[in-house]
Amino acid sequence: MTEVEKPSMAFVLSLIGGILILLGGGMMSLIRSFWFPAPYEFGMMGGFRGWGGMMGYGYLGYGYGLMGGLGFGLFGILGVIFGAIVIIGAIMLNSKPEQHSTWGILIVIFSVLGVFGGAMGGFGIGLVLGVIGGVLAITRKPTIQTESH
Repeated sequence: MTEVEKPSMAFVLSLIGGILILLGGGMMSLIRSFWFPAPYEFGMMGGFRGWGGMMGYGYLGYGYGLMGGLGFGLFGILGVIFGAIVIIGAIMLNSKPEQHSTWGILIVIFSVLGVFGGAMGGFGIGLVLGVIGGVLAITRKPTIQTESH
C-alpha cells in the first residue's frame, strides 16, 4: 500500500494566510458598518446627507467618495470570500495531496486577489504567506511512502 506525503508546510502557510485574508476582509466590513453610516442616517449637522458620488458628500466636508459608500463594504465582503477560498484550498491541499498543483494555483490566485478584498490581503502578511504556501504546493515533488510489514 502506498501513501503520498502531505504538503504540511504549504498547508500551514496557506491556511494561516487564508485566515488573515478572511479576518482582514471582516475588519473592513466592520469598519464600513460602524464608521461610515448609511446615507441619510444623520441630520442636518451630522455630516452625512446622501451618497454624493465619487467626490464625497455632507455638510461638514466629509468627502469619502466611494470608500464611504459601497467601497469598504464591497471590498470587505470580497476579502471574506477570497480568504474562505484560500482556506478551502489549503484544506483540500492537505486532504488531496496528489492534486497539489491545482490547489496551489488556486491558493496563489486568491491570495493575490485578496489585496483587492480587504486590509491589503490580510494585513499584507496573509498575501505573503498565501503566495509562499501556494508556490510551495505547486513546486513540490511528492515522495511516496511504502508500508512494509
